[in-house]
Amino acid sequence: MLVHFFSSEGWQSWGLGGQPLIPERMPVLIDDDFLFADEHGPRATRAVNSWLRTLPSSGAPSPNSWRAYALAARDWLTHLRRHAIGVFASRQELVAALGTYADRRLSGPLDERLASSSWELQVTALSQFYGWAVAEDLAQAVPFTQATGVRMVDGRLVDTGRNLARLRRVKPHVKVQYLAADFAELFCHGLAGLGPDGLEDATFRGRFPGRNAAMGRLVLGTGMRSREFTHLLVHEVPPLPTEPTEVPIPWAVPELGAKGRKLRTTWIDYASLATVHSYVELDREMSRGSWMPRKPLVVEEADFHGGRINGRRTAWSSLAPAERLRLVGPEGGSLLLALSHGGRPFVDWGTLFRRTARRIRERFEPRFPDVAPHRCRHSFAMATLEKLVEGHYRQAAQLALATGDAAGLALYLLKSDPLLILRDLLGHSSVLTTEVYLKRLDVHRIYRAAWEKARADVDPAALTEAEAEFEEAL
Repeated sequence: MLVHFFSSEGWQSWGLGGQPLIPERMPVLIDDDFLFADEHGPRATRAVNSWLRTLPSSGAPSPNSWRAYALAARDWLTHLRRHAIGVFASRQELVAALGTYADRRLSGPLDERLASSSWELQVTALSQFYGWAVAEDLAQAVPFTQATGVRMVDGRLVDTGRNLARLRRVKPHVKVQYLAADFAELFCHGLAGLGPDGLEDATFRGRFPGRNAAMGRLVLGTGMRSREFTHLLVHEVPPLPTEPTEVPIPWAVPELGAKGRKLRTTWIDYASLATVHSYVELDREMSRGSWMPRKPLVVEEADFHGGRINGRRTAWSSLAPAERLRLVGPEGGSLLLALSHGGRPFVDWGTLFRRTARRIRERFEPRFPDVAPHRCRHSFAMATLEKLVEGHYRQAAQLALATGDAAGLALYLLKSDPLLILRDLLGHSSVLTTEVYLKRLDVHRIYRAAWEKARADVDPAALTEAEAEFEEAL
């Protein structure tokens, strides 16, 4: 079974009455004989393709999600055909097929075995497909079993369900997926070709260390997702304040490049932004070239907000990631922030981060974990929440000491909740999503540090009481 990615280029010569209603880069499943129907009627691939075309309007706008869902459906259909079971067979047949599928994918041959995260994606995709098929009256049964229960939401009990095909997740305190401050600094040194002491590593053989270190600090300083920072334009870098500041500098995340296309503003510290500007002014200038994509979008009169693209004034915020990859200057050369040889855009950050982590582990620190772009996002969340909680409670303690007003303190806590701030920086829809980070923080250490920094301003009686509280927790 083949997976083809649709392109409407040249559709006028296909003999159609109009342009096909298929999004660009939408995956299409095709049987090996290139037929979508036979003497038995429409084939299963036809139903899957219809479902895939609903994804952009049903919560999955990213082409990467379309591809992942299509591959999951392809593997499932291949398994069903191996056992001569229809995709819309009876409940009993589908449940049995899911059992053998799970066994093969989780503990079968090594070349077919999936990691737990990949299996979760398979379950998510197939659950959505069968949910759509039931709604469209194509399926009378689904292969999944739901466990029901109740939980408390906003002070009331609501019914909940859990797909039993999902694996039990590791508890947050067992699998921490972020870099502590010392490891984050070691990672930035590794990207720059430096050793743990910040001095040049004579064994480093990588390229573009200035670019890599700047982008590493950008990700750790803003918490952007891979899709978001990979497609940043050089013109979207915020200006550097004339003087160093303790206050973070706002950084707007491009709407069409953000997950779910949700407009938000994050921030970056002065030192990290200064590193990015240094890269732009020095290393990036040396990488500029005459590179041209297949269908270039030539930009003139570019500024912080937009530019004249092929003669038409356009805002950067209106450009999708695929369009950003085609942007070039009048003499060629990509407008992406991160460049490779000859002005080519660099996008393979996942590979670069993993290689850097492996080198650090082999050369300097055996405990150093693998690093993917999303681990850097978690690291930003943890570091930011630590700073917010620390400052939040230090100010709360000072306010309580100055006013002695419990009602005023309660109002302060309500209006300045660190989780609400972090929720907006990360672009989460709900503070419940953000709360998962709190469970991974050493809150005991943060609160203690807050009290120690406020020691000079805190009433001795309050300090004694706080120390007693910490001692009882041990």
